[in-house]
Amino acid sequence: MDAGTVPVEETEVSAKAKRRRLSAEAKRRILAEGDKCTQPGELGALLRREGVYSSSYYKWRRARDAGGAAALDKKRGPKAQVPHPLERENETLKRALAKAEARVKQAEAIIAVQKKVSELLGIQLPQEEEVP
Repeated sequence: MDAGTVPVEETEVSAKAKRRRLSAEAKRRILAEGDKCTQPGELGALLRREGVYSSSYYKWRRARDAGGAAALDKKRGPKAQVPHPLERENETLKRALAKAEARVKQAEAIIAVQKKVSELLGIQLPQEEEVP
């Protein structure tokens, strides 16, 4: 190691920060402790100790007051879309149709090659029957 270089210490910081998620029970506990706070500064100290922003605390409190305990269990993000059974069947039928069309196209290409080979070799192929 050179005299001018400084050793680099390993850090415990991850490359990508993870969102902290509190359970509904932890939110209820923090809200209960917050309800007990009566002196100025107690609520702020509680929120600093728990690592919770005041905006989150007040949002939880409004949700609890408006919707009861179930409101604290609300998940983030869009609701999961459950496909209708007919939509699923429709997709399955579309895939089957696409496979069948590909097989027909391949069969037509094979027949065209057979016709060309028979013409080159002078072989007479049986006549096709027209399907109405």
